[in-house]
Amino acid sequence: MAPFSNIIFDLDGTLTDNTSGIGNSLRFALEKMQIEGFSGDVPDAFIGPPLQEGFKRLFGLNDRNTQLAVEHFREYYASHGIFENDPYPGVYEMLEGLYFAGKKICIATAKLEKFARRICNHFGFDKYIVHLTGADYNGEKATKTTMVAGLLQTMKWDPSKAIVMVGDTVFDIRAGQDNGLSTVAVTYGFGKEADLKKAGPDILVDQVEDLYEVLR
Repeated sequence: MAPFSNIIFDLDGTLTDNTSGIGNSLRFALEKMQIEGFSGDVPDAFIGPPLQEGFKRLFGLNDRNTQLAVEHFREYYASHGIFENDPYPGVYEMLEGLYFAGKKICIATAKLEKFARRICNHFGFDKYIVHLTGADYNGEKATKTTMVAGLLQTMKWDPSKAIVMVGDTVFDIRAGQDNGLSTVAVTYGFGKEADLKKAGPDILVDQVEDLYEVLR
């Protein structure tokens, strides 16, 4: 496989472990909506797609209640959940190394874009990133595939196997495949290894150190 010139990272489950922030925000939203039975474990399928899709599909909410649930989720996340978050060990060093190796680094995340920017600024990722795209308030960037397509258009990058999408869920892998990119799946995040293998990524890695070796 040819060396990767441009790299598109997912955020949650790929660069940072936001398990606590997402779980606490989800609990807050469901309590506000008076939906009982949440065990505290974030459903696997909740992480990856836009929030609107997760609330509709996993909790059976109609359009109006979905929007209310999303607003409650973001209310908690904006003040608390955003920083209930930690970069995976080795991520900062990986980004720095890739940047100084001349790689162009972008982020495509289903997280609300303004939250993603705050996280990247907080952890110092921003100095290594040339572009970030995230979800909008209304869920109009409907899928990760759409987000990545928009990112490619903004960067004026033609689809190429020299561009790689890196993520921890099948949504990330499909987004790369749908846009004609190479794909790397990481197993240390939120996605299940069996599901990732079934999605057929070009490369599968278990640790940040291995990811760095593949990307550099």
